[in-house]
Amino acid sequence: MRLNRQLFIVLCMFLHSVDIQEEAMVADIVASDYRTADVFSKYGIEYNHDGNLPLFAACQSKGLDSKQVISDLKVAVRETNMSNSINYNDWHIDFLTDYIVNVHHQYLRNAILALNEYIDAFVREHKNQFSYLIDLQRLIAKMNRHFTPHMKHEEEIIFPYIRQIAHAYYSKESYASLLVRTLRKPIEDIVEQEHELIADNLKLLREITNTYSLPSNASLSHKVAFLKLKEIDTDLVQHMFLENEVLFPRALAMEKELLAHND
Repeated sequence: MRLNRQLFIVLCMFLHSVDIQEEAMVADIVASDYRTADVFSKYGIEYNHDGNLPLFAACQSKGLDSKQVISDLKVAVRETNMSNSINYNDWHIDFLTDYIVNVHHQYLRNAILALNEYIDAFVREHKNQFSYLIDLQRLIAKMNRHFTPHMKHEEEIIFPYIRQIAHAYYSKESYASLLVRTLRKPIEDIVEQEHELIADNLKLLREITNTYSLPSNASLSHKVAFLKLKEIDTDLVQHMFLENEVLFPRALAMEKELLAHND
């Protein structure tokens, strides 16, 4: 029952519904909440070019059901909050690894696809205005190349072994310690090399964008691109915290104890 209780805790978030009207202008909807840009992109509504159209007209021009689009927009902008009192160290290892994969890894895969589109739109509109755009594009491309193999390695090698360690540790069977190999080196590689690379890239990204600061006259594409970058930054910080400060130390402690019993 432990996993069910943990899932209940995670899902018990406050959801705030937002009212979106068919008469609202597409550009105004995106300007009020950048997260709606993902929905418009999904349906092929270009908020830069179709932004001066009411939502119902933009939907009609694409042969879309405006009620379905509004439903998706409401999902995109609803507010979710997790309690600060949640103790991640109380989560079962299986649940914690599943949470990282299904929440953070899945988010990152989807966010990267959208980010490329937003950055390209921003660069097209401002290529002669901001000198840092070439550096920004190169950094985003570098980060994209790193994320996919990093997550694949965790999902196919590191996390399955961590779950194996946890099962061996909690089973208390006499053969449990025989299942254990050494995890310290792979985890040290992830923390010292891969996560340090992510941290260095985030630091550079903040420097290039002045911590995602927007001028008062920022265009819609500028706003969406920077707020999406800030969103990814926030998610990566939480992602690395769960691994570096919670998951990996617990796995290493379990592994150390099992290896000691095997001596």
